Amino acid sequence: MRLSRSLFVIYVAGFLRSLGVGLLGVVLAVYLSRVGISATGIGLVIGAGLLGACVATAAVAWGSIRIGYRTSLVTLSLLAALGGLALATLPSFPLLLFLAFVAMVNGMGTDRSAAFALEQAIVPALVPDQSRTWGFSWYNVLLDSGGALGALGASLPLFLSNWLHVGLVSGYRYLFVVYAVVNVSSALLYVSLRVDAGHLNPTSSPRVISPSALSRSTVHRIAALFAIDAFGGGFLSDALVSYWFFHRFGLAEQTLGLLFFAVHILNAASHLGAAWIAERIGLVNTMVFTHLPSSLFLIAVPFASSSKWAILLFLLRESLVEMDVPTRQSYVAALVKPHERAYASGVTNNTRTGAWAAASAISGLLMQRLAFSAPLLIGGTLKIAYDILLFRSFRHIKTPEELARNPTHVSVE
Repeated sequence: MRLSRSLFVIYVAGFLRSLGVGLLGVVLAVYLSRVGISATGIGLVIGAGLLGACVATAAVAWGSIRIGYRTSLVTLSLLAALGGLALATLPSFPLLLFLAFVAMVNGMGTDRSAAFALEQAIVPALVPDQSRTWGFSWYNVLLDSGGALGALGASLPLFLSNWLHVGLVSGYRYLFVVYAVVNVSSALLYVSLRVDAGHLNPTSSPRVISPSALSRSTVHRIAALFAIDAFGGGFLSDALVSYWFFHRFGLAEQTLGLLFFAVHILNAASHLGAAWIAERIGLVNTMVFTHLPSSLFLIAVPFASSSKWAILLFLLRESLVEMDVPTRQSYVAALVKPHERAYASGVTNNTRTGAWAAASAISGLLMQRLAFSAPLLIGGTLKIAYDILLFRSFRHIKTPEELARNPTHVSVE
């Protein structure tokens, strides 16, 4: 796969953004608690940021092809930088909530931003069809690597405090300034992006920019299935699973930190494995036949007799669970016309984010009122249901590169 200048820009900018997201996911709640904001207030800040990301993703799904991908990505990066400055200066709480919304402050530790959705529309335009899944695989490797390094940076406020001989809260504020600079750097990279909406469908009339009825129907069908998967995933956030290991087996924080660093590394490596497998058995088959056993491993975790067996089963799950990420992104891009990819990516990502947030909101309640391991069991079961429904609905719909290898299948057209 040839790495063009624009693809290089997307990769590096995405890595930098995920570096900030991984860092913010670890330190945001701790920082806000240190400056006296209550647990309820922390939840409101995180919720405002998530709502802002949903609104921005919907906006780029409909508006990016009109105002331009480059302009959209630069604007999103500068708004994210504003969030870092807001956290560093810490205005009044109502203003902080507003800025968290506008700046799409991400306290979840996983990059599901509007820029993430828009980049999924751009990457397929920069590689040939036969390299599209590999393009997404390397993209996700860099995002997971950035998130992993960002998570390891949680100790930086203490280091800055000791090195600069300032208070710990001031150490956090320096870190948020660095977060803002990282996002400004992404904006500067996007300025040199050489692909825009007009490049994706140059033969079409400028007025024909809305997705067709067939594409909307297809996107809505697959987005509904993705919602089931994401709702199951909402019961399995890093914070909740970490708490489960802490409460069930008494794992210390440093052990949990190493465990989830290993999780990110396995996730990153699995993206490359997914592309290799997809070339041999197809995108939908790869999505289903790697994802389904990962859910079985997850359901087995609560029945483990010791922490070693539970960790082993969990790591086996993590080595497979994200193989559907680059294949899913590649498949959605192939289902629609090039100029419809921003719409498809926006709808599917917003659906996933909304379902994920809804399940996250009730996972703790289920753990407390139903059964301590209920989120793991419910999440795994929902994901198995998603795999079965996805295979049943889309197994015959093949992408152009799959048809080239086996022309007897049904086209995505």
